[in-house]
Amino acid sequence: MDNEVFIGSENMIYDRFREKESLNGTWHYAVDQYNTFLSGKWYEENLYDENGNTLPVDFSFDEWDTMTLPCCWNTAAPEFKLYDGSMDFTRKFTYEKQREDERVILKIGACNYYCRVFLNRKYIGTHKGGNTPAYFDITDSLERENRIHIHADSMRREEQVPSAVTDWFNYGGVYRDIELIRVPKLHIKDFRIALEPDSGFGKIRAFVKLSESVAGIAELTISELDVRVDIPIADGTGEILFDSTPELWSPESPRLYDVTLRCGNDEVRDRVGFREIRIRGIEILLNGKPIFLRGVCCHEDDFYHGKTLTDDDRLINIRNAKDLGCNFMRAAHYPHSERMAQQCDEEGLLLWEELPVYWGVMFGNDGTRKDAENQLHELITRDFNRASVIIWSVGNENFDTDERLKFMGGLADTAHELDRTRLVSAACLANFAKNAIEDRLEQKLDIIGLNEYMGWYIADWSKLPELFENSRPEKPVIISEFGADAYAGHHGTENDKGTEECQAYIIERQTEEIAKIGYIKGMSPWILNDFRSPRRTSAYQRYFNTKGLLSADRTHKKLAFSVLQKFYLTMM
Repeated sequence: MDNEVFIGSENMIYDRFREKESLNGTWHYAVDQYNTFLSGKWYEENLYDENGNTLPVDFSFDEWDTMTLPCCWNTAAPEFKLYDGSMDFTRKFTYEKQREDERVILKIGACNYYCRVFLNRKYIGTHKGGNTPAYFDITDSLERENRIHIHADSMRREEQVPSAVTDWFNYGGVYRDIELIRVPKLHIKDFRIALEPDSGFGKIRAFVKLSESVAGIAELTISELDVRVDIPIADGTGEILFDSTPELWSPESPRLYDVTLRCGNDEVRDRVGFREIRIRGIEILLNGKPIFLRGVCCHEDDFYHGKTLTDDDRLINIRNAKDLGCNFMRAAHYPHSERMAQQCDEEGLLLWEELPVYWGVMFGNDGTRKDAENQLHELITRDFNRASVIIWSVGNENFDTDERLKFMGGLADTAHELDRTRLVSAACLANFAKNAIEDRLEQKLDIIGLNEYMGWYIADWSKLPELFENSRPEKPVIISEFGADAYAGHHGTENDKGTEECQAYIIERQTEEIAKIGYIKGMSPWILNDFRSPRRTSAYQRYFNTKGLLSADRTHKKLAFSVLQKFYLTMM
């Protein structure tokens, strides 16, 4: 549509533990393959001409069918199972102003991919990106009785991030919470707090940004640490570095502190762990001690509900990973729900979080670059305070070209500029001609991620020790993917593709070789459980990527699960 107003990271507010009014629940909807809602400006509700005569219209909002949001429409009804396109959602709600100076922010936790919001016959704004939250200030358009529309467009496009082809299912819908947040006119937009790197674990840095460029004081309190400090505010921002020696957060001891920040009439809270992650040569150091990242990859994909996971669903994934012996999980290939990192904070599981710069995005397209940069800003802003998140990944499996180096190198630089408390990586490919770990993007990364499927896509096992022998990285390496397909319950020999025995054999041989290599400091086999993928059509895949250690419904542990579990137990 013309004159779109794009909502991005600059519109975010700090909202954890704020009081929220849920708009989840029953919404009316209509499939809109031709985007007629936009072209016909249905949201204006032009029902009469200038003489008061009724006009024919192609909508009847309150008579449309209903759907419970949040959800992925592909799992809501069988007829939408494979639908890619647009859908219009609408409902009414009542608003009562509570104080004179309040602003009301509409938060949509995730909507794939274009999310356009209309309120009371007015266009509010558009958010791009299917995995990070959108914040719309709707204050000036509110009435006592309100009609809201969300136009969700899941269409895959070459210029988007991710692009038109992926190896996961493109779920459509508004699939995370829809909420109203009331804040005073002068409110806290951003609040970041972390252990200061290289401070001997004895200093904490806090940052605050307000909604207006004013001067003042913000008060920070961490009662359990006897911390009560004032943060001077100038031009709407303030920062302070102060002495404190918290008990350090780790997977073995996930210690969290209740933190409160007050400024003027606004107050926010968080539960924060303090830890340090850094590298020294080829070592990864957590709180100053070398750590091997015993990991597994995980998609945000539930067999029954798609990307609309509950806290219980995420907890099952976390505890399945910990049952494997993991201290680490790679959240692939896009930002998962913010609740994932919050729950990992509580449970004690380290996280790699990733941008969907996946395969062949349009690296030379300026709009694509800006889209990726905004998603990176939104992800870091959202999850900065999460102790469990130790790695920002700027992409996955992209060939080493000049355009890609400029694009992803710029993202890595931005990640470093925005956050000095974490490491930056990407899941890279080997140099196939040399069979070596070699990618020009490595110069921008703290940790080298490597996806290699020796024994599966490359059947010659001799290539794996040769790959490691040919490589002399000066940074730590995480084998970010390896594995094999296995249809749950399908058995045969270790040479029969698609059997549990074949998958278990490949996992065992991989781990045997990886254990010999000193510069490898972590691994995240592909993947925790099977997930939907339209590209996978063989008899044992049946439109699922079946490299999971668990079946898609997570009820069946394949033989490879115990193989990896046994290996991780030897490393504890």
